[in-house]
Amino acid sequence: MSLGVGPAGGPDHVVSEMNTTPLIDVMLVLLVMLILTIPIQTHAVKIDMPIGPSSGAPPAVVNLEIDFDGTAIWNGTPLKSTAELDRYLQDSAAAMPQPEVHVKPNRLAKYEAVAKTLAHAQRLGLTKVGFVGNEQYTE
Repeated sequence: MSLGVGPAGGPDHVVSEMNTTPLIDVMLVLLVMLILTIPIQTHAVKIDMPIGPSSGAPPAVVNLEIDFDGTAIWNGTPLKSTAELDRYLQDSAAAMPQPEVHVKPNRLAKYEAVAKTLAHAQRLGLTKVGFVGNEQYTE
């Protein structure tokens, strides 16, 4: 019974191949150590959220329509002048909590009339202004 434990060439033959098994074992241990020591990355963005009203009631909503000729309509009541619109906007800006102003311009209203109305609202301190009825422009 004989057992061949080397390349054919006899006992004096030098093996020129490197044994890579211990090298791979060491590399795997280092990889596991690296994975364990790296902190877990969180992809969270820290934002200070505003604190809402304590009552929990939804804010009041004001519907402001702008007609095709530039006339402002406040909750269904046509306003005769920009001074009257300014008075309504100023009262809304002073209210606590501030109501949401839903601006709904007519499809035929000029951009200038809508821009002036928004400029008045911003100048008087209204911060909760949004557009509604945008689906009329999709056609």
